[in-house]
Amino acid sequence: MQASNVMSSPRFSAALRVAIAAAAAIGGAVLLERALALDARLAARTGVLAAGGGALVLWLAATRLASPRFGAANTVTLVRGALTVLLLALVGIDASVPLAWAVVALATLAAVLDAVDGALARSRAEASAFGARFDMEVDALLILVLAVLVFQHGKAGAWILLAGLLRYVFVAASYVWPWFGAQLPPSRRRQTVCVVQIASLIGALAPIVAAPWSAALAFAGLVFLIWSFGIDVAWLARRAPA
Repeated sequence: MQASNVMSSPRFSAALRVAIAAAAAIGGAVLLERALALDARLAARTGVLAAGGGALVLWLAATRLASPRFGAANTVTLVRGALTVLLLALVGIDASVPLAWAVVALATLAAVLDAVDGALARSRAEASAFGARFDMEVDALLILVLAVLVFQHGKAGAWILLAGLLRYVFVAASYVWPWFGAQLPPSRRRQTVCVVQIASLIGALAPIVAAPWSAALAFAGLVFLIWSFGIDVAWLARRAPA
């Protein structure tokens, strides 16, 4: 009876999902190693990253998740996180056309799932502050990883790293100017720009998009992102205490 209660508990359910997602990321790394003759340490790197990320997700769920269930929507976001971890593990591996296509495929799947978790949260009444933050942080990490890969693959200059760093600069600024940390209202514009930024980075990584067109595509996405951040900063500044 006690074993049954433990297995049905929210914490056990969340831990099981995190473990499955981590195992899937490691399995994907092993497949890439064999299919593309990549560095044999890729799976080990993926495992370390997945373990660290999974522990962070479980800690945040234990401290921030108000719902007794982890939920289907958060599970989809977790899958996106596992795909992002696998992409992160590919950073530093010598670029090649097959690897670039693999990156495009993984990133596209993560981007498509971004639309699924939100729809699930609304349809299943699972929307929560934790889910929204979890989704946003996975998006931010995905953009950072893709920006690094775009630079690594020689598709754009170092300036593209700003696309991935803007979110973290924004968070760091809130420790200096607390009004940066105020709650922003929901915004369709912000969601659209996030999609545009991710799509532009994926497009820039595609082997059929050669430089300088890849750089132009990446730059267009960065311009939209800076514009969106600028609107949010202006909104926060107008409401900042004197």
